[in-house]
Amino acid sequence: MTHAKTCREVYDDMNAKLKEGMVRNYTSLIKMQDFTVATELFPIKALEVYSAYNLGDDIKEEDREKYFSAHRGGSQGDYREDMKDKIANVVDCLIKFPRSKRAVITIPNTSTPKHENDDDAKCMREMHFYLDGNALNATVLMRAQAAEIFPKNIHFVGSLMDKVASTISEKKALDGQDKISVGQLFYLATTLVSVRED
Repeated sequence: MTHAKTCREVYDDMNAKLKEGMVRNYTSLIKMQDFTVATELFPIKALEVYSAYNLGDDIKEEDREKYFSAHRGGSQGDYREDMKDKIANVVDCLIKFPRSKRAVITIPNTSTPKHENDDDAKCMREMHFYLDGNALNATVLMRAQAAEIFPKNIHFVGSLMDKVASTISEKKALDGQDKISVGQLFYLATTLVSVRED
């Protein structure tokens, strides 16, 4: 794969491919400089609230009531648990070992999920971060992706990459080193469907 697409192009590509039905092992190389794909289901404010929540930030209760719903991902799309510690761990790894292959965030906190429990059935499984020069690139592995939920997931992934890159940049600036920018994402969804289902 040599040509990186924008997040909007990937969203459109998903929907085009899904006209034939479910897709297995959907992949794309994505430019992550603009990771906002606003839709009717996910207006910009909803994307921002969900991403802030999943990064471990505090959100207003009225925003939770307004934007959170089972249709928008429910507990399968709740990636918040221990996220601040996970981010700190990735940052620490990449500062100490810039060429490391161990800067990984695992989303589910169990390796033996209860399949009847949405809390255990996270769609996003793992994200690998790596530095190429001054660019932070990543690979994300999705168990499943509903195209209608992609805007929320890609906004969170982009926000997560931005958080890691900016935190590394802040720490490196103290040593007079160059800023780290957000680069590309290799995206893999084992199962791609149009709408959220079990």
